[in-house]
Amino acid sequence: MKIRKFNGKSEEFMAFLEANYADMKEYEAGVAEIGKQVKERGNQAIFDYNLKFDGAQTNNENFMVSEADIDEAYEKIDDEYLIAIRRAIDNITEFHLKQKRNSWLEPDESGTILGQVYRPLQRVGIYVPGGTAAYPSSVLMNAIPAQVAGVEEIVMVTPPGKDGKLNPYTLVAAAELGISEIYKMGGAHSVFALAWGTETVEKVDLISGPGNIYVTIAKKMVYGDIDIDMLAGPSEILIIADSSADPAYLAADLMSQAEHDVLARSLLVTDDASLVEKVEEELQKQIQTLSRKDIIEKSLESYGAFVVTTDMEEACEVSNIVAPEHLEVMVEHPFELLSKIHNAGAIFLGENTPEPVGDYYAGPNHILPTGGTARFYSPVTVDTFTKASSIIFYSKQGLMNDADQIIKLAEVEGLTAHANSVRIRKEK
Repeated sequence: MKIRKFNGKSEEFMAFLEANYADMKEYEAGVAEIGKQVKERGNQAIFDYNLKFDGAQTNNENFMVSEADIDEAYEKIDDEYLIAIRRAIDNITEFHLKQKRNSWLEPDESGTILGQVYRPLQRVGIYVPGGTAAYPSSVLMNAIPAQVAGVEEIVMVTPPGKDGKLNPYTLVAAAELGISEIYKMGGAHSVFALAWGTETVEKVDLISGPGNIYVTIAKKMVYGDIDIDMLAGPSEILIIADSSADPAYLAADLMSQAEHDVLARSLLVTDDASLVEKVEEELQKQIQTLSRKDIIEKSLESYGAFVVTTDMEEACEVSNIVAPEHLEVMVEHPFELLSKIHNAGAIFLGENTPEPVGDYYAGPNHILPTGGTARFYSPVTVDTFTKASSIIFYSKQGLMNDADQIIKLAEVEGLTAHANSVRIRKEK
């Protein structure tokens, strides 16, 4: 297992960052054809793609999850999982409740009232990945902020297995949140079904949740017809570490992201060159016992890197350039670096805060900006599922006070009808 090594912000490192995971253009025509088929053939196109991509036989009778499916799922899970998922629900709900915005109205002395009112979206679709692994945690991270926002209708889609059933852990997570409208479909075809509707599936206002490159392209194609949370790419982690960091922890955390996908990116940035060798030894040792060893090896070889900087100041600069999805700060005094970190989806401070505590349990959302988009994107929050309307009420006195200025601005822009709509009130 060979991992690239770079010195600080070298040209070689910058070129490594700029290398694309995949050229989306080569996939766009195929995804567009899937969209065309879903639009023209509705449910039957979904069933055909379920068979083609997931090997699952679905039809109008078994397409939507039934109460019997949910009961069967509960029989397959263990009590320890149920305890864990319920505690995670409590933590994630408590965190997102703090994000909820309040509507406001503010009058002035003339009687004019200005304000803003926040409303939840009516109906949203949450995409929960399947394929190489089950992600019940993604059910929670999608649905809980939507529920806190007050969304009335939440519909979930996730790929079925070859037996036509959904993963029981994913299904129980949805049931624990009271989600009852669940469809057995994944991939690009499920995105088009949610966005445009079929005979069975009613269209949504927004789709939230990460998926593979086909899902991402489909979300990009439907954006504008509906809203989306973000365009998520492969998972990534960057760790800033100094000489105090435990090499075993560093290796374990790098691999925790590498196991997601052969395209996942894992970076260690340190000012201690000797730490790199120790981490390499730990990687070789720990990987032998991990179930997704092959995926981890391919991921680290293609998208793993060690970056040695002159000091922690440069380490933070490197991190801000990368703008990682997950940033671990594993240094002796992590809070001292916090003010220097400007671009990151989620920041994990200290050696006792590995990335999985955020993925599953602590409370913050794990649907995060990837591919450097943390420079301008935020994690999924309650705001993702909320829209705002401005409130404007002018009293007669308020309009008279401001009329001349409004008319002037309209005339400067050459919009005489705008000016007239104010002038006619002033003159009358």
